[in-house]
Amino acid sequence: MFEYTIRRILLMIPTGLGITFMVFFILQVAPDGPFERAVKQIKQANMGVGESGMSLSSDVTGDSSELTPELLEKLRMQYGLDKPIFVRYLIWLGIYPKESQSKIIPINTSFRESVDAIKFNTYKEYLLQKHVKVVKDDSNQLLVIETGVGLEFELPDILNSSLKEDFDNQKYFLFKQNYKELPSQNLIKTWYHSDWDIKSFDQESGLITLVKTQFKGIMQGYLGYSEKKGKDVSTLISERLHISAFFGLTSLILGYLICIPLGIWKAIKNGSRFDVVSSIVVFIGYSIPGYILGIVLLVYFGGDYFPLHGWRSPNFEELTLIGKIKDQLHHAFLPIICWMIGSFATLTVLMKNSLLENLSQDYVRTAFAKGLSERRVIFYHAVRNSLIPLATGIGSIIGVLLAGSYLLEKTFGIDGIGLLSFYALIDRDYDIMMGFLAISVTIRLVGNLISDLTYALVDPRIRFK
Repeated sequence: MFEYTIRRILLMIPTGLGITFMVFFILQVAPDGPFERAVKQIKQANMGVGESGMSLSSDVTGDSSELTPELLEKLRMQYGLDKPIFVRYLIWLGIYPKESQSKIIPINTSFRESVDAIKFNTYKEYLLQKHVKVVKDDSNQLLVIETGVGLEFELPDILNSSLKEDFDNQKYFLFKQNYKELPSQNLIKTWYHSDWDIKSFDQESGLITLVKTQFKGIMQGYLGYSEKKGKDVSTLISERLHISAFFGLTSLILGYLICIPLGIWKAIKNGSRFDVVSSIVVFIGYSIPGYILGIVLLVYFGGDYFPLHGWRSPNFEELTLIGKIKDQLHHAFLPIICWMIGSFATLTVLMKNSLLENLSQDYVRTAFAKGLSERRVIFYHAVRNSLIPLATGIGSIIGVLLAGSYLLEKTFGIDGIGLLSFYALIDRDYDIMMGFLAISVTIRLVGNLISDLTYALVDPRIRFK
């Protein structure tokens, strides 16, 4: 089983790459993307009108003269459209350097780059900066150089002594004293090689495009940055993933704990009044969408008995341990019922039919012929084999439940990952969509592996070789 697990893990790599590349390609070629929307917003700002009904295609293609070529090129660089799709995908993976910053400057003209900030109690914040410029060396080659980090003025005496000591020890230095133009032969004394790279040089205008590159992608644990939310995608997902995981896994565990015994009892009492009545109740629940059931439950039980929205009270952190448990159960009771209702009938009927099929097998009749008790035959022999169909689907169920449900989260006012991914789709926030895709694909692939391992544990006849 260990070798099989290793093979499956290795197989996950090309499978995950194939899925993510396919979705990445579709998002990149789909119309009305972030680049088109940015161009439209800039044009509307320039014109001072908000004609939202204007065609995006005509904005970008037929009316692009409103924006300068330099601005369009800068936008294309910002959204990575100056590179082929495959290269953009490699950048997203983190195996190709990403241009984290860009700057267009004339030759022999420096610009300031802020690298840090220092703040002292209630006093103002001071930016630590350095100057960067492009010059020609003795061999007439372009060279990017920079100064050290410092300030352009003397620090006031009121600042603490530890920082002044850092400056005195030349950890930083003062631009006012050191930033000056010197002959080229003395350039090495005050300027240093920079980590900026030259991307292009326009001979006619003398403008140089500088870029800073770094490996920053999925391989490095970086899921992207949402410009609309103003946060890293990993932060946005981590703030909500545990909410969807709580409801998903809780409903999954409770569903199995209820459906398996109910299915067994229905199989034992097959055809009885209990079987008929429970089947009617189960299928009525199955026919009702979860969010519709949620609305009904909120109408009759919300407000007076259960909260109308949210998954915790605003003062949750101030409660005692017992108070937190009660508050969590109070908020989660109705949503979990709605989360369970969809798979409740499926699991129950699947367990019942599987057990009925196994009870008709020859090995069950043989066990009865040997004088084994009915309880031992059913629960030790038949039930174990009946669990195989349920075990094979547990991985896919985990993937679906952890992905969250937009409709249920919207109904109960739960800010989970389903709601986040839905709004990302509406807003064309591709970074959130791809970050969510990477996590969901990983969960589903791991879930499939869990299904196989669970299958082997339940069925002793299965051996992975």
